[in-house]
Amino acid sequence: MTLFALNVVLALVWAAITNTFTPLNVFAGFLVGSIALGLLRHEFHSKYFSRAHLTVALALLFLYELVLSALRVARDVLRPGFNFQPGIIAYPLTTDDDVQITLLANLITLTPGTLSVDVSSDKSTLYIHAMFAHDPEGLKRDIHDGFERQIKETLG
Repeated sequence: MTLFALNVVLALVWAAITNTFTPLNVFAGFLVGSIALGLLRHEFHSKYFSRAHLTVALALLFLYELVLSALRVARDVLRPGFNFQPGIIAYPLTTDDDVQITLLANLITLTPGTLSVDVSSDKSTLYIHAMFAHDPEGLKRDIHDGFERQIKETLG
């Protein structure tokens, strides 16, 4: 059993013991389970705890990009005239791991102004529709230095 699965089981046991199966109580049980597993981490030879901060960093990066791009899209949609230059770019992937590619494509799609369109059959290129494609190289650099780097650190 993985440590995450064990932590989920501990959260459910917590909810059963307290006889309260609310989302907040299950989350509290998950936190208590994390603390308990953290105290016993020398017993477990796993990257479970060392990667937790990387997962939080990826979530914070996504939230930052989400807010930034939502504001940019809202500003340009509300401004009179046609202020954006849509286009499709071919983004060269530096990973061939299906989970990493899927997560990257989903994060890009969830970010306003961009949409993952397709992945090449050899998993070397991700095609992205961007609302602001006036600087394709800059967009590729932003994706590489942001989402893709953080995903590879977190899941790699």
